[in-house]
Amino acid sequence: MKAKKPRFRRILLKISGEALMGEKSFGIDPFILKTIAKEIHDIHGVGIEIAIVIGGGNIFRGLKSSEYGMGRVPADHMGMLATVINALALSEALNNMGSQTRVMSAIDMNKVAEPYIRGRAVRHLKKNRIVVLGAGTGNPYFSTDTAAALRALEIRGEVLLKATKVDGVFDSDPEKNPSSRPFKRLTYQDVLQKNLQVMDMTAVTLAMAQNLPIIVFNLRKAGNIKKVIFGQNVGTIISGE
Repeated sequence: MKAKKPRFRRILLKISGEALMGEKSFGIDPFILKTIAKEIHDIHGVGIEIAIVIGGGNIFRGLKSSEYGMGRVPADHMGMLATVINALALSEALNNMGSQTRVMSAIDMNKVAEPYIRGRAVRHLKKNRIVVLGAGTGNPYFSTDTAAALRALEIRGEVLLKATKVDGVFDSDPEKNPSSRPFKRLTYQDVLQKNLQVMDMTAVTLAMAQNLPIIVFNLRKAGNIKKVIFGQNVGTIISGE
């Protein structure tokens, strides 16, 4: 019996910075980093072209600028730099497993990462390299969710995979409400009208404009990335009508 073929060949994977913390309250858990890298390495090994946008919330979140007594713009710049730290860590973990990677940054820092250029990113993907994208969009006031939607469209990704710590999208916060119900499928309009806080609204609107499907799934369950790629019933699919 032939193995089932993957339903996607080029993906954009969005990973939050918080995902790298594990049970820590700050920073990067080495075990979690290696676990996530192993899952990405495995699906890359079956021929999937992978670009990754990573957040920086495990180090610094610009949205909390008022707590530090600073303006939003410098705080967002700090958050972008935090994402580059995470991108470098994930890239190195993948390299250690035998995957070839390239770190690209939306902020020029040539000593640390390549500048993000759409055509160059696509060439890396075609050459079987995993592209890890840091610094968000390079602009303040835009979340890494929005950066993920934008980059997915630019590289002509077939899907945006949003990795979270819960099993998809729920009608209320499952960590606060044990009776919350998960959705298997939603339209973009459902997400916007119900104000479901799964992604930044700008990101959802961008995806809706180009009919880019979004799949929200639990990164903490081993093998879930591969299950999504091979079409198993995992998480929540957000798409058009």
